[in-house]
Amino acid sequence: MHDASGQPVSGPEAVEALIIGAGPAGLMAAEVLAGQGIGVVIAEAMPTPARKFLMAGKSGLNLTKDEDLESFAARFSGALPQTPGYLSKKEFGPTEVMGWVRGLGIELFTGSTGRVFPVGMKGSPLLRAWLARLAGLGVEMRTRWRWTGFEGGDWRFETADGVRLLRPQAVVLGLGGASWPRLGSDAAWIPWLAERGVQIAPFRPANMGFHVKWSAAMDRHFGQAVKGVALTAGALASRGEWVVTAKGIEGGGVYEVCAAIRDGATAQVDLAPDLTVAELARKFAQAPTKLSVGNRLRRVLGDPLRAALLMEWGRPLPSDPAALAGLAKTLPLRHDGAMGLERAISSAGGIMAESLTDELELRALPGVFAAGEMLDWEAPTGGYLLTGCLASGRLAGQGAATRLGGSVRH
Repeated sequence: MHDASGQPVSGPEAVEALIIGAGPAGLMAAEVLAGQGIGVVIAEAMPTPARKFLMAGKSGLNLTKDEDLESFAARFSGALPQTPGYLSKKEFGPTEVMGWVRGLGIELFTGSTGRVFPVGMKGSPLLRAWLARLAGLGVEMRTRWRWTGFEGGDWRFETADGVRLLRPQAVVLGLGGASWPRLGSDAAWIPWLAERGVQIAPFRPANMGFHVKWSAAMDRHFGQAVKGVALTAGALASRGEWVVTAKGIEGGGVYEVCAAIRDGATAQVDLAPDLTVAELARKFAQAPTKLSVGNRLRRVLGDPLRAALLMEWGRPLPSDPAALAGLAKTLPLRHDGAMGLERAISSAGGIMAESLTDELELRALPGVFAAGEMLDWEAPTGGYLLTGCLASGRLAGQGAATRLGGSVRH
């Protein structure tokens, strides 16, 4: 049999549980299902699984944040917190994530800010242990299997061996959002679900940087980290580090407040968050007047980069020490718009809460569940993103397992 383009098409293959997407959400759903004796096939479009997960681990894999569940869950916005059982009822918050990782034989440490990392920092040892566990549970991984929609009641895939059709009893979708599309999450799935009645909010960048048209004076600072400052935007605040690049500003400190900036809030930088305006004004007043403006700022602020930011975003600089201190404490963050999805760490938007049951089943497609960045939620970096994907994958896997209760092999 061949399709309209002449590609060979195999007859539909029956499978119990089909997972589409081998990122953290899909792999967690597979573990839940296989752990209950259900036959699981994972279809992954890329040559290898979990590419974005591995990329995130290159600079240190931040697994979760060691804080109480209420504080942790408060950092999420969008569909998931409105879904009963997302974190609290299913009990898969930071404590459970840490226990699960240790169960894979990976030692952890908690940094001074509460962020949790593998001792080796990288994601590859964890992924290898996880894939070995899944293989031991009988999970079948099929790479270079790209989902291309439906053919009648079957799920259609393009593979190296032509078009293949699968007829699953339950499906968990872990196809990702729309950020870093070169790693596999290109949101090509939107029209196939939308035409079946699934409501999908447009994707927007999340955990992204902002473009800045720097003056030539900033060139020497490209690649340097901004430390010891505070950012505020709307109700959000951050004391994290961020980086000045030729394109603009990026990094964890910016990501913590980027959602508010993206949505129109004015952002400010406090260049001396540990000093009051009066204390800073006194330091400016005491700085030797024989020094150039730049050297006076560097001496008082203790950092050439912070001084450069004040001169870049604060001109014309006031001469009065009190006014200068006030400016340094409330420096406007001037930018030229958010960086796009191609550079964003994650994305906001996706399948809306109205289209989901409490178990993350698609109301329009009974037996089909969705997890991870496909769903309309966002959270800052710092362990929230990965925990969110793992928790939603677990919840979707549990929902699929419940639906397959009659076919579980004991």
